[in-house]
Amino acid sequence: MKVLVIGAAGKTGKAVVEQAVAAGHEVTAFVRKADEYKVSGVRVVEGDATDRIVMDAAVLGQDAVLDTIGGKTPYKTTTLEASVANTVIASMQRNGVRRLVVTSMLGEGDSMANAPIYERLLVKTFLRGADKDKAAMESAVEASGLDWVILRPAILSDDPAKGNVRVFSAETGEKAHKITRADLASFMLTQLSNDEHLHQAVTIAND
Repeated sequence: MKVLVIGAAGKTGKAVVEQAVAAGHEVTAFVRKADEYKVSGVRVVEGDATDRIVMDAAVLGQDAVLDTIGGKTPYKTTTLEASVANTVIASMQRNGVRRLVVTSMLGEGDSMANAPIYERLLVKTFLRGADKDKAAMESAVEASGLDWVILRPAILSDDPAKGNVRVFSAETGEKAHKITRADLASFMLTQLSNDEHLHQAVTIAND
């Protein structure tokens, strides 16, 4: 499958690219600065992810898009993720690409029911900027008319993959704690061909 990874230079993006290549996908990595991105076996597209022309060049011919964009200053007000999502969505619509998988975070929408008390405090304080941006991003994705899946991972860790990912229901209120980036990447790639969570925002964690 031909897959475009937005935010490929980030920690989650790197994990997604690595696993996608290992799984035999034809990967295009979208990065801000190509000269700082040293990964073999992938096509690299450099540019601003909110630039329509550059994004069209990256999206054209793809089978799916994986958006792993995340801001580096989550406490500041920003529209980065929403702006990128809107650009990506419009490009996918123009170019006939249907499958879109995006990463959000625990605490968005009804997943707040699954957030431990410390996560709730983080969303209201340190993550207050990212919270609004991700909420706007999710709204754009849900209204896109594409074949989308939104992933709301618990707190991310750089630990080795545990090999298990649990899906949490807001109805039970069971608390989601942590997930490794490797396991998030694996679950994200599963959504390329699995329709179980199509048109859903899914809360996930290792435990």
